[in-house]
Amino acid sequence: MLNQIKNIFIVTFLFSTVTVIAQENRKTKDTINTEVVNVVKPYTPKISDAFKVKEIPSLDDENTTTKKVIKYNIFSIPVASTFTPAKGKAAEVDKGEKAKLYDNYASFGVGSYTSFLGEVYLNHAINRTESVGGYVSHHSSQGGIEDILLDDAFSNTQINTNYARKLRDYSWNVDAGFQQQVFNWYGLPQPTYDQAFADPMMPQHKFFTFEFGGKIDFDDRLFNNGNMRFRRFADDYDSGENHFAMSTNFDIPLNDGDLNTTIKLDYLNGSFNQSYETSDKLKYGNFNVGVSSSYQMKQDDLTLNLGASVFYLNDTEAGKNKIYIYPNITATYRLVNELLIAYGGLEGGLIQNTYHQFANENPYVSPTLNILPTDKQYDAYVGLKGKLSNNMSYNIRGKYYAENDKALFKNNKDMNQTTNNNYNKGNSYNVVYDNVSTLSVFGEINVDVNRNFTLGIKAEYFSYNTKNEAKPWNLPDFEGSLFMDIQFDEHWFAGANLFYIGERFDQSSIEGSLDPSESLTTTHTLESYFDANAHLGYRINDKWSVYAKANNIANQDYKRWLNYPVQGIQFIAGTTYKFDF
Repeated sequence: MLNQIKNIFIVTFLFSTVTVIAQENRKTKDTINTEVVNVVKPYTPKISDAFKVKEIPSLDDENTTTKKVIKYNIFSIPVASTFTPAKGKAAEVDKGEKAKLYDNYASFGVGSYTSFLGEVYLNHAINRTESVGGYVSHHSSQGGIEDILLDDAFSNTQINTNYARKLRDYSWNVDAGFQQQVFNWYGLPQPTYDQAFADPMMPQHKFFTFEFGGKIDFDDRLFNNGNMRFRRFADDYDSGENHFAMSTNFDIPLNDGDLNTTIKLDYLNGSFNQSYETSDKLKYGNFNVGVSSSYQMKQDDLTLNLGASVFYLNDTEAGKNKIYIYPNITATYRLVNELLIAYGGLEGGLIQNTYHQFANENPYVSPTLNILPTDKQYDAYVGLKGKLSNNMSYNIRGKYYAENDKALFKNNKDMNQTTNNNYNKGNSYNVVYDNVSTLSVFGEINVDVNRNFTLGIKAEYFSYNTKNEAKPWNLPDFEGSLFMDIQFDEHWFAGANLFYIGERFDQSSIEGSLDPSESLTTTHTLESYFDANAHLGYRINDKWSVYAKANNIANQDYKRWLNYPVQGIQFIAGTTYKFDF
């Protein structure tokens, strides 16, 4: 390239020299006259005369150099240093003092209506796999409800012991207990009867319960669990009932999953010394076997359980047999993770009614009942549940179910023309059965801000349709409740429980004065009622605390059952002691 530049320079120099020589010769020969040149048309440039400069010009060089790759190297030279970095230290967090947990406690309290409350719970770990425990409780009141004719005192005493053992592949426990309950049929109708008539009556009656049972749970086995329970229930009117029930749950492996199956055996046998209107002895008994199976299918956010239940019933007294088949279908679908979950189901079952169950629900039943099982044909429901926030959950459900031979409590006939006894003057209850279909709407909200504050609200509306009875006796049209627990600080705590029961219906009848076979019947509407209860406590130290409770704060004299007003506002105060052996 240097040679080319050199040649160009030489040619340019020679051309310039020749031009200068030619001009000097022309000066000697020609004389240039000065003239004026007029431009007629100015120069107008055109777009075609311009050209765009290329961003990357083309090089016409014969040799185009290639860009060299530059490498950067750091020449590290070790240098002796005495610098030592300080070790990082985590910031300290203020830790609350860990609460001391005790295995045992004793609580005692006294209050208005000459009431007494006592509880003792004991638990002792024999070793790492065995433990034994016990529980004793007593609650009594000497009564004192105003404007009633009979004694309204009551008491409830309970004793229970248990033993549990945990092994590598399974765990099991057994327990046994005894309970004595004392009540009075104090609901004598007024003004039908006066104090002179009531004075000779002895309305006290007692219930006795003895039971024992056990449960076993398996880990990673074909059988999941099994349990058994035997109960002997009796009263001081020569009534007695034996109830034995056992069940087991296991999984049957299939190609795509497991078929979960439950087998139930239930035997009931009992008798009453006489019926309500005659001296004939009443006997009842039945034996049923049930098998319930369901197969679970999952796909994305949908979980579906498909199954059915089959029950075989043998009425041991009537000598009749019958088979019942029920659906067993449930489903859940996560619409928005844990925030919105839709669920529904169609289920059913055979319900074993017992004298023990009726007496615990209504202690004023007479010892003259007819005991039958309830055929719950189907129970269809749909609902939504989930979380409104991290500490607030909700549940909304609509349900429709049909029951054959549903048990309803109904006031007994007033036998004023027959021999007097303690419960046949309209002051006790019988059980009647009817086919009832029920529509209900339920909703609840639970708030669990932290361990210091919890709140729950529940409400349910009912609509009934009966086949034979005029009304759904003693079934409320609405139920609502609210509970709250607050921990103010390490010492003070409080809580409240409020509930509302809607209207109910009952029916009273009086034996005819001219014809005992005829009765004068009256339907009663039991007004709705609201009951508020609260408690306040103070922890003196880890072991000792004191408390005060108030029940029926509104002091309402409502009637839970016809002719049975409840105690007014009640106060009780006591102390609790926690300890270890």
